[in-house]
Amino acid sequence: MDDAAARDGSYSWLLMSNAAPDRPAGVRGILAGVDRLETWLHVAFVALTVTSAVRYVQGHGLTDRGWAVLGGAAALLVLYAVRPWVPWRRARWWPPLWCALLVLTWVVLALIAPSFSWLAVPLAFVALQVLPFPVAVVVLTLMVVTVVTAWTRMRDVLDPTVVIGPVSVAVLAVLAYRALERDAAERQRLLDDLREAQGDLADAQHRAGAIAERARLSREIHDSVAQDLSSINLLLQAAEQDWDTRSDAARTHVGQAARTSRHSLDEVRRVVRDLAPAELEGRDADLAEALERAGRSAVGHRPVELQVQVHGEPVPVSEPVAAALLRTVRGALANVVEHAGADRVTVTLTYQG
Repeated sequence: MDDAAARDGSYSWLLMSNAAPDRPAGVRGILAGVDRLETWLHVAFVALTVTSAVRYVQGHGLTDRGWAVLGGAAALLVLYAVRPWVPWRRARWWPPLWCALLVLTWVVLALIAPSFSWLAVPLAFVALQVLPFPVAVVVLTLMVVTVVTAWTRMRDVLDPTVVIGPVSVAVLAVLAYRALERDAAERQRLLDDLREAQGDLADAQHRAGAIAERARLSREIHDSVAQDLSSINLLLQAAEQDWDTRSDAARTHVGQAARTSRHSLDEVRRVVRDLAPAELEGRDADLAEALERAGRSAVGHRPVELQVQVHGEPVPVSEPVAAALLRTVRGALANVVEHAGADRVTVTLTYQG
């Protein structure tokens, strides 16, 4: 029973090392916890402690030493239970002190009742979690000596397996820890590279959206304002040629040039309104409606479902901020439509305050 419980405890610690980055108090490096694995670890530790104490009392009775074993087991459980409340970041000497008290309590119990030696497996990983690696190796060496001494006292003749077994387990624990630590460092490096790549991609998409927006404005200006200015120039040249000989035709050309200039002015105002949503109607326009109009303009006739969601209590927004939001949304939507191939786009406007 003790052997199976010890294997469960060591297996729980090994599984913990591949856990997610949400780390419990006192865990550094790779041995980060997942709630379910943490629960199994606690159960294994408590089960080994209680089983070892009960086994000793059943075999030796409630003598003075039996009461001492029960008190030591209770102290070991209390020390283990206060781990979440140890001020790990406030004082650097607290983690080594806590670990030292835990290990020393276990050493006394193991020397009195060798069945507590099975706790060496989870305690070894506790040391590897909490202490710097060189210090943890020293602690593991002390634990191996304790296990060998405790088991040797039970035999009249030295059994080589009593020495080779604990040493092998300690070496394997250290090698496993170092391998997992290297794997975690590599995984962290890959995550950092991925975040950097995502940042670069977001910047590239932002630049692509800005370029697409400038290209759109350039096309609109070329197709409307530039063409109108070219027509005005031709009309005025024709009016200049007919001014002395054909005054009626000259006046007709000037009138057409005036109408064309008004049309060009309207086009310029429309472009300005697109760039400044707060001036769409000459008053404080609804920002959500402005964003939806800008989005539908960017989507065009493509089969893309556009939704604009508003969260929070709307507040007045200055024209520069509204203009920046409109340009950002238009550029982002143009990029999504051109590159993402999405059939549904959601724009979320959140007011905070």
